[in-house]
Amino acid sequence: MTEPHHLKFQRRPSPVLPEHRPLYKIAQLALILSQASRGSKSSLARLHLFNWAFKSADRGERLSQAVRAKSLNVTAWGFDPALAIALRYGAAEGLVSAGRSGYQLTDAGHIFAQAVADDPEVLRAEKALLAEIGKGITEKMVDAVAKGWEL
Repeated sequence: MTEPHHLKFQRRPSPVLPEHRPLYKIAQLALILSQASRGSKSSLARLHLFNWAFKSADRGERLSQAVRAKSLNVTAWGFDPALAIALRYGAAEGLVSAGRSGYQLTDAGHIFAQAVADDPEVLRAEKALLAEIGKGITEKMVDAVAKGWEL
């Protein structure tokens, strides 16, 4: 009779993609709210739109086209759970505050956003897209698309 084999597992660190790291998402949110949002506020749907656009150059170009056309021609975009987690952490750290109509950057959030904006090594693609778009993606544009989602 043979002896039973024993399996031995060794826990190893697993890498986390940058876009799933809360601090990465919080930095993106701070930039969106400070550079591309009127009054440093945004609805959750609009924040998810920017998050979706950050994932590929093609999506970012679609937002740039929307600004030029003054009409958002995107029928739907993804809602990322990592963004919701980042919003909770950002609120817990006092960088954003939640309100009835969405999220707003706090005074501490403005300081954090400025530090991110001033660092030339951090979030280069996101900064370039936000500089191009500015405050051109309005809540009204997002609402017009989102109304079509209701059944």
